[in-house]
Amino acid sequence: MSARLNRRQLLRRGTVGGGVVLSGSVFGALAGRADAATPSDNDLAYLRLLLAGELLEADFQVKALATRKLTSRARSTFRKMAADEKAHYTQLAQLVTTAGQTPATAGDIDFSYPRGSFASQSAILRMGAEIEKLVLGSYLGAVENVESAELRLPMGRISANEAQHVGSLAALRGGSVIGRAFAASLQIDAASAALDRFES
Repeated sequence: MSARLNRRQLLRRGTVGGGVVLSGSVFGALAGRADAATPSDNDLAYLRLLLAGELLEADFQVKALATRKLTSRARSTFRKMAADEKAHYTQLAQLVTTAGQTPATAGDIDFSYPRGSFASQSAILRMGAEIEKLVLGSYLGAVENVESAELRLPMGRISANEAQHVGSLAALRGGSVIGRAFAASLQIDAASAALDRFES
């Protein structure tokens, strides 16, 4: 991409052959599929949202590790989560590429964090937990709403791993590894609005 796009623009647009093509409103009527293998605009919007979430998690984890404020156990957890996010991103990016679009990369979005997010291990764990819960909720909303059955298993599998991240961060904060019996699901507009907080 020649110019940086904010995350909201990335949700609403896709690139095909180097040009920008509007995918249409995800909240309005959905365009029909060109064929059974082509994801709908709704599904592509969810894929772009989830990619943005993975990029946010990865960015936060890199910055958290760079602070040198984490204990050995916390550093190990953050490194494992970072490896997981990389694998999640690769899977989602492949799905977007297969659909003939270019996935967002770390260079496409500038993230920012509330003041004090990296001031101490406690602050880092608190913000990390908030981000992980946001992304988990986004995945659950996607599992609930995507039209393509082929996308549900990859999204469900990633959701399971994101839930492990939430539990691991809870344990580091002295809380219970096991959360609520029914994790919260975020609809795409709510997830998108929540991600806005982390945009520069």
